[in-house]
Amino acid sequence: MAEDIELLDRWRAGDRSAGEQLFDRHFDTVLRFFRNKTTSMADDLVQQTFLGCVEARDRFRGHSSFRTFLFSIAHHVLGKHWRGRVGDRLVDFAEQSVHDLAPGAVTVLGFRHEHRVLTEALRRLPVELQVALELHYWEKMTSAEIGEVVGAPEGTVKTRIRRARQLLEQCMAEVAASPGLLRSTLDGLDRWAAEIRERGFNPGT
Repeated sequence: MAEDIELLDRWRAGDRSAGEQLFDRHFDTVLRFFRNKTTSMADDLVQQTFLGCVEARDRFRGHSSFRTFLFSIAHHVLGKHWRGRVGDRLVDFAEQSVHDLAPGAVTVLGFRHEHRVLTEALRRLPVELQVALELHYWEKMTSAEIGEVVGAPEGTVKTRIRRARQLLEQCMAEVAASPGLLRSTLDGLDRWAAEIRERGFNPGT
């Protein structure tokens, strides 16, 4: 099986089939990154991410994994997307959440109530905390890898993950319909995260 970087180089040289292979290999992963952080444009943002990989190929030196490189492009595309949508409004991803930027814009579906609580709560975290926590849980990235994606020191990422977990519980309390549902979601956080990772953010669609 061809390595990701080999496929990227072949695609950049004009081999469309190599680009299609690379796209198919990583489409679900990148879509998962955008699905709970945007409105209805997730598919378009996935396309922009892969095109951005081709354009930024010369800046990739191979010191990190292709996956880290791919997510760093996706992170840049996400920021550009939201800044473009809010126009003259100042966007501060350290303070603002997807819920703040576009209340009600994302419909959260799930085959378990816990999934709905978790995904909706994630949308209420400041975007930079949501990104760190989802990369940690869904993509199983280390703090160092997440730091490469978001352009922050490893220690800062660890702090963000700790803070995100604390805020997530508060946000889930706002979303959960009952104390029992909140406790069920909190007690099974790793399990719910794993199930959503396998099924995607909208498993009911």
